[in-house]
Amino acid sequence: MIRLAFTILAGVVLGLVVHLVSVLALPRIATQDAYSRLTPMTRLNGVTQLPLADPNTSPMPFMDPAFALAICRYDLSDGPIKLTVPVSQAYTSVSFYTRNEIAYYAINDRSAGKKVIELDLMTEAQHNGLPEDEEVTAADRLIIDSPSTTGLIVMKALAAEPGLMPQAQGSLAAASCGPQTEQPAKAEAPRGRR
Repeated sequence: MIRLAFTILAGVVLGLVVHLVSVLALPRIATQDAYSRLTPMTRLNGVTQLPLADPNTSPMPFMDPAFALAICRYDLSDGPIKLTVPVSQAYTSVSFYTRNEIAYYAINDRSAGKKVIELDLMTEAQHNGLPEDEEVTAADRLIIDSPSTTGLIVMKALAAEPGLMPQAQGSLAAASCGPQTEQPAKAEAPRGRR
């Protein structure tokens, strides 16, 4: 009886170990992940709008037909990128993913509090290389540290009614994602009164 219980317990433990290893290894060995699927149809460091959700032709599973969707496939090896997304009439969100589909940051129009979501994306090393005295620009800019040099930025705009889809697509068409051309300005030391 004890031998049977030990065999069953060993089988259950072995099954749990195999299940855990396969679940953790699957994202690393999958060949058709989101990044691989979107690479042929998107530009590097540029915004590409995806077609509206259709069960037969959707590039990604479970796309919501009420959202217009745009992708920026980024590579930070040449430097930081600047992302600008005008907010739509109903709702706009921006989500950041590493190359291995790990979500590390998200922002929407309500938390941005502006008519345009504007931010700088860079690696931690690039962020550490910014000038030390950046008090002025730190208040004006949102800087996101990416844990990897490559990844995806997913921009979504809600069309609350089917007739508002062109407006949602238009707000994403005006989005930009590209290399940062300007260097951060150094904050000037306050001048005393004479």
